[in-house]
Amino acid sequence: MATSPILTPTSVLQGHHKQLAFLSREGSARSTVPISHNRTRSRSFPIVSMTATPVQTFLEKSAPSNQNQNLSLMVNACTGKMGKAVIQAAQAAGLHVVPVSFGLEEESGKTFQIGGNEFFVHGPSDRESVLASVLDKYPNLIVVDYTAPTAVNSNAELYCKVGVPFVMGTTGGDRELLHKTVEDSKVYAVISPQMGKQVVAFLAAMEIMAEQFPGAFSGYSLQVLESHQASKADVSGTAKAVISCFNKLGVSFNMDEIQLIRDPKEQLEMVGVPEEHLSGHAFHMYHLTSPDETVSFEFQHNVCGRSIYAEGTVDAALFLAKKIESRDQKRIYNMIDVLREGNMR
Repeated sequence: MATSPILTPTSVLQGHHKQLAFLSREGSARSTVPISHNRTRSRSFPIVSMTATPVQTFLEKSAPSNQNQNLSLMVNACTGKMGKAVIQAAQAAGLHVVPVSFGLEEESGKTFQIGGNEFFVHGPSDRESVLASVLDKYPNLIVVDYTAPTAVNSNAELYCKVGVPFVMGTTGGDRELLHKTVEDSKVYAVISPQMGKQVVAFLAAMEIMAEQFPGAFSGYSLQVLESHQASKADVSGTAKAVISCFNKLGVSFNMDEIQLIRDPKEQLEMVGVPEEHLSGHAFHMYHLTSPDETVSFEFQHNVCGRSIYAEGTVDAALFLAKKIESRDQKRIYNMIDVLREGNMR
């Protein structure tokens, strides 16, 4: 008998399904799990499912609106997919996004139209003076960082040196050094490689289960498949966190056993990713089977697009603004802290 701790929408249960094969490294099918074939209905994975121009001149073109004028966001890497998504989410929430951003050297000195507004991009050479100028004009500034893994630590050092609170959504870098940099500077920051609120809630639930019921799935076998856009070469940090929980629950599984799907054709035909989201998605499937193969559990969560991360980022910025205003003694937060605070949009 197969059981599942995840409630599936009725429309999914009534729909037709096709079988998704978990493939071994040799390509042979090991087992199959059903996924929705009808893309117009609810998905069957229901869990989550810079030559510098004087900065002052350009800043004067955009002033904060009356609504939320006490909080301004500076979104770095504004031309990136996450940068654009955060700008749109922030504007929809009534926040003011300053028209200045840091970007690549080849973008330096250029103006980009994003979300109906112009953004002037500065390169690496004058970042400190630019950031100081922006902070001087917008004292309640919070920086949002979705840049590159190689820039995580240098960017954090810059924010801390200038004294600007920030939300770090970029993955990678030396995370231990990142936290130490913030701790030493006493700057407020939300640091989280996963900004999707619902995904974070799922991870928190998994961690609670692992802590309270260690060994509950001893002897069970685990199969993991994760599909992301072709540009993502590394293994999902979310998948690693979930697997770590399963390890604590008694399941023997190594990270190199994860089946990575990056081929768009396989994503369309085997995984069922909508074609319009091939360039931005996160589909994760975890399949547990008892030693005698009479019981199975399935954990699945799918994300299409980037809105879930962008909205979570805006919530993180609003949360951080409250902590700064109240002069909270704690300075470094993660998305679990944001969730626990409640009052999210």
